[in-house]
Amino acid sequence: QAAAPLHPVAVQCQEAQVVVTVHRDLFGTGRLVRAADLTLGADACLPVAQSVAESMVTFVAGLHECGSTLQMTPDSLIYKTSLSYKPTPSGNVVIIRTNAAVVPIECHYPRKSNVSSNAVRPTWVPFRSTLSAEERLMFSLRLMNDDWSTERLSNGFQLGESLHLQADVASGNHVPLRLFVDDCVATLSPDRNSSPRYALIDLSGCLVDGRSDDTTSAFISPRPRQETLQFMVDAFKFAGDDRNLIYITCHLKVSPADQAPNPLNKACSFNKASSLWAPVEGTGDICSCCETGNCLLYG
Repeated sequence: QAAAPLHPVAVQCQEAQVVVTVHRDLFGTGRLVRAADLTLGADACLPVAQSVAESMVTFVAGLHECGSTLQMTPDSLIYKTSLSYKPTPSGNVVIIRTNAAVVPIECHYPRKSNVSSNAVRPTWVPFRSTLSAEERLMFSLRLMNDDWSTERLSNGFQLGESLHLQADVASGNHVPLRLFVDDCVATLSPDRNSSPRYALIDLSGCLVDGRSDDTTSAFISPRPRQETLQFMVDAFKFAGDDRNLIYITCHLKVSPADQAPNPLNKACSFNKASSLWAPVEGTGDICSCCETGNCLLYG
């Protein structure tokens, strides 16, 4: 809807960019804010246009620009950014008369349809049929709230808390599938091969973080459904590093649901009470290589 004093911020989610139009009467008081005090995103991008006559300010940014973040759900791609207003004193005045404000902005795009431009109009076969024929699978890995009912709104944790991680696959009309987490590694940068790095899950589905003396990390058993796997990891930080952002990269895979789990397709947790590895499903012997480290010999 158009930007006006009653609705001072308007957002257009276009194919590859977001257009944000801001009415300078941001608080509806008749007192116009300064355009120089308005920025977009974590990178504090500046407006591209300002209409003095209409008291409007316009931002245009690519979906990946200005420090935006991308969140994936089974059905949607969600690009998140925010409009920030930070009032600064004008001239030599040491006071300000308005509050700072942050307006969250989201653009939602479906994952399961052709969201390309209208120029692509194949006549020989529907786009959805093409996807089905190629048997593409859609994987997601999400932080969930404590009862697993919804996705967690914040990705911030205190040491002593537990991360609830849920991996899913949406397979459409495919044969029934069972999802596994092959490995997960934590790093301080998006590059999973960077150093330092810490393996949470390794050896084709062994939750090795649960082997440590001071953790309760484990897979959740039973599964809510075959195409979902849930696991908990105790919050941690890298020793000797004050950065508070950690990247967790996981490799997900599937096998036919009617195929029995094996040393290469398994989800095993370490049970401290029995000092044994136990699988979410399958026989206990498939986890024995979690202790010996030779799981790949079964390949």
